[in-house]
Amino acid sequence: MIQYEGTLYRPPSEANSLILQATLGCSYNECTFCAMYRDKKFRVRPLEELRAEIRWAAEQMGDVRKVFLADGDALIAKTRFLEDILDELNAHFPNLQRVSCYASPQALQVRSVEDMALLREKGLVLYYLGIESGHDDVLKRLDKGVDAAEMIRVANKATAAGVKLSTMILLGAGNRAGSLEHARESARVVNAIQPRFLSTLVMTPVEDTPLWDEAERGEVDDLDPLELARELREMLVHLELTGTIFRSNHASNYLTLKGTLPKDRDALVEVLDRVLANPGQAHFVPDWLRGL
Repeated sequence: MIQYEGTLYRPPSEANSLILQATLGCSYNECTFCAMYRDKKFRVRPLEELRAEIRWAAEQMGDVRKVFLADGDALIAKTRFLEDILDELNAHFPNLQRVSCYASPQALQVRSVEDMALLREKGLVLYYLGIESGHDDVLKRLDKGVDAAEMIRVANKATAAGVKLSTMILLGAGNRAGSLEHARESARVVNAIQPRFLSTLVMTPVEDTPLWDEAERGEVDDLDPLELARELREMLVHLELTGTIFRSNHASNYLTLKGTLPKDRDALVEVLDRVLANPGQAHFVPDWLRGL
């Protein structure tokens, strides 16, 4: 059977995927806002364990079409190791359509375009990349380990390899004073990357993280739903995309929006304009329904 160690995390769109814990934890694990892997020491799991789990899944689950490689940084593993996993998946799941994983900027720095293209040919076709912000000061404060220019460079390596990117921006990460500049700079970076998917999350301090400690010291602004709507609107009006699916369906959001950019951008902005003009009529998700 499949063995999972610790809490398991996956993107919302991987709800129906087979989750295979190829690695444990995150090799970087320094982002100030993230508590997901602080209780784990990063390691790559033995290949034989994973082969046994894939065989079990083939026997018990049948027609698997999507697989997500957990934990937070599976792409950092050696290319040969990932090739072996993908070969095993393809051998046991003939109708496999997609394998995906989280991709840290650090993993993208060390992966060559050639290696990513090879893995893409074997089915690893989608990376989830947390951009978080396009503003260098915000990225430094979040301790992402890269500036905006490097974020663009490594993301475009994946695109050059034919890999699709699903990217995330953290609303509220610029605090109140930097909210609109954070939105504009994030749009600039997203424009330079041209991801296939773009989603927003709301930055939320979590216990046992440096961000939580900052919040306890009063250094983190808790933007209200209207301020977050204004920030999202600012980002949307500055986006110049050619074919990106946009979602704000993560549980942390106050507003659930979706559309394809650029086709639906004006309609999404109009929704936000109505929210800002008539907040009493807005259908904000109540705090008790929001989460991480």
